[in-house]
Amino acid sequence: MPALPRFRPPLALGLAAAALGLLLGLALANTGLDRMQQLAQERYGAQAAQTVAAWRQMLAELKDAPVEQKLSTVNTFFNRRIVYELDPVVWQQNDYWASPLEFMGRATGDCEDYSISKYMTLLLLGVPNDKLRMIYVRARTAGAKTEAHMVLGYYEDPTGEPVILDNLVSSVRPASRRPDLSPVFSFNNQGLWVAGQQTSSADPTARLSKWREVLDRMKQEGL
Repeated sequence: MPALPRFRPPLALGLAAAALGLLLGLALANTGLDRMQQLAQERYGAQAAQTVAAWRQMLAELKDAPVEQKLSTVNTFFNRRIVYELDPVVWQQNDYWASPLEFMGRATGDCEDYSISKYMTLLLLGVPNDKLRMIYVRARTAGAKTEAHMVLGYYEDPTGEPVILDNLVSSVRPASRRPDLSPVFSFNNQGLWVAGQQTSSADPTARLSKWREVLDRMKQEGL
């Protein structure tokens, strides 16, 4: 018996299906962001809801922007709107990683919170996940002392030099222009890299309990 011919939908139907899928994806994304804005109002008040609304407006305006503009604008948005403060003051804990909702809601946080919110925002803007990593570093301060710090790196080439988004510096700069930073390890929601290695060495959610916890909260909050 001859094989039945494979059904090939007309091109118009294929394009319509793709468009419908895109619209459904956008609708689901907007539903999640609507939830974030509602939670901001309920948990933190009108000012927090306005901050989330401004963040959503930024997302809309940057949707089709070049990646360099996305990096710069996102870095500036959080650096200017959020006040730096340590976890014991904000959360009464020695170490707490805040979700973007919590970060914008409190309007204050530390370096991990800045890095997480910038990372998630750039993902929403379509920046590929494999080009973004949060980088745990030792930062050299006055008097040649070093302290733990976290920044966000964008890697145009995964094996090359990243550019750095940092709450301590207003501009986005190549890592070669940040000799004050010594990388220890980096991670995103897909892998964890020890400094100097090109391949992931661990599941970040298994090794970093704070990261696992904040990912769970983000899902509950609409991201």
